[in-house]
Amino acid sequence: MSGNNVTTSILKTLTPLDGLKAENLQALVKKTTIQELSSGRFLFKEGDQEKRTIYVLKGEVELRTDTKVVRVVKAGDSDAKHPLAPMLPRKVNARARTDIEFISIDSDLLDVMLTWDQTGSYEVNELRGDDAESDDWMTTLLQAKAFHKIPPANIQAIFMNMQRVSHKAGDTVIKQGDEGDFFYVITDGRCAVTRETPLNKDGIKLAELKSGDTFGEEALISEAKRNATVSMLTDGALMRLAKEHFNKLLNEPMLDWVNYKEALEIIGSGGKWLDVRLPSEFENFHQDGAINIPLYFIRLKLKTLDTAVRYVVCCDTGRRSSAGAYILSERGFDTYVLEGGLTMSDAGIN
Repeated sequence: MSGNNVTTSILKTLTPLDGLKAENLQALVKKTTIQELSSGRFLFKEGDQEKRTIYVLKGEVELRTDTKVVRVVKAGDSDAKHPLAPMLPRKVNARARTDIEFISIDSDLLDVMLTWDQTGSYEVNELRGDDAESDDWMTTLLQAKAFHKIPPANIQAIFMNMQRVSHKAGDTVIKQGDEGDFFYVITDGRCAVTRETPLNKDGIKLAELKSGDTFGEEALISEAKRNATVSMLTDGALMRLAKEHFNKLLNEPMLDWVNYKEALEIIGSGGKWLDVRLPSEFENFHQDGAINIPLYFIRLKLKTLDTAVRYVVCCDTGRRSSAGAYILSERGFDTYVLEGGLTMSDAGIN
């Protein structure tokens, strides 16, 4: 793979990318690289269901079944302006007839960007700000799998209702123990997440956040107080969304609620229980085979979870589990929230 960045002039020759506004096309450029494949190798095979939109930029690709060549796509021809066999699952094999160069774009991301672009009356640079040119936070946010669940009109409203705030290094953005009021996206700079404990009043550093990262959702979803302090490590800027807009536009569309019977069906087909209560609560009673990761540790334990597994997130009432499910969903996990939370009867505890 060459890894060379594609240019806007190349994307403008492709359909439907040629319909994107200039600034939004530039945002897509930052997420796309030119790749290479040797003659005889396959781009994809019949039955493939990976959501990738592929364009041939150089060389020839043959689309074929096991017995015959259906069509040959040659870079520069009119056929090459369109995505290569876009229907899923793929109906044919795509094999490089010569050495080729191609680009592959996340289909969900492209669909979100096209819809957002065509339903909005603004462009990326209107919200990016003068001091955040080095990081395309909006594209990073849109690339989160969770955004693919959100109706296009909501996406437009989310960005239109966001407010830009600037901070200096050392500023406290949210403080542990305060009421939740805003959801935040870092557009420029870095932040530290710390939590005060009885043994450490200065706070234990839990994480460092960068441009495109988000925080503040737990308190908004669970109706609890802030469980950590977030402060600026550098000068920077944030976009914030007020609680009422967050819950209506972002949180509600993102969560999938299931009752106990539906949850058992998911578990029975290979899913797993993810209990976000405290260890002491978990030890008292829990579902057989459940994983226990307290809500305040979820961000730190993401690498221990499998994106290929469906998780039913649970707690006692549904508040903490909905916050946990939101965090996981935002990062590409397939999650469900147990409606109403665990009860002694549901858990089979006498």
